[in-house]
Amino acid sequence: MPRFTPPAADAMRATLLAAARDEFVANGLAGARVERLAAAAGSNKAQVFHYFGGKDGLFDALLVHELTSALDAAPLDTADLAGWAGRLHDVAVERPWVQRLAAWHRLERPDVALGALVERHVDAVAEVERAQRAGVLPRRFRPAVLLGLVVHLAGFWTALPAEAAGPVAAVTAPRRRQVVVDAVGALLGD
Repeated sequence: MPRFTPPAADAMRATLLAAARDEFVANGLAGARVERLAAAAGSNKAQVFHYFGGKDGLFDALLVHELTSALDAAPLDTADLAGWAGRLHDVAVERPWVQRLAAWHRLERPDVALGALVERHVDAVAEVERAQRAGVLPRRFRPAVLLGLVVHLAGFWTALPAEAAGPVAAVTAPRRRQVVVDAVGALLGD
């Protein structure tokens, strides 16, 4: 059976996104250079503008792609929110660039809400609210707050600044994951 070959446009978009990831993670939006990432992709600056409308559009597309992919790798499970936090922690450890891109977005584009990510968040909050109404999750926190707390706990270890990392450096990877699961369990009153 012949292999599927994506259309050239899809392949070029994917190649540009891959090159952009390294460039944006290392330099942020302001420090990234379109010429550098286009060269790394074996392309040119015009292609970035053609496919993404410019550097900001490429950054936004990359962030949506990476966060969506990360969340798809650990689908929300309101029946086991602590277990979901552990799986989300695993994704954060496997893909450290995702948090770095999100941090750059918060720093450099704080007023830009990306529609696809907003929609995904709204859906997740609604799912948490349904679980709260069904008695599966406690109602001590509003749904959006509970979801935010769980997400931040899941990313706790990968977001530690260097100044705080030293004192906990001896905590092993499996124990770090367990701390996340236990912290969310405590948050839920388990």
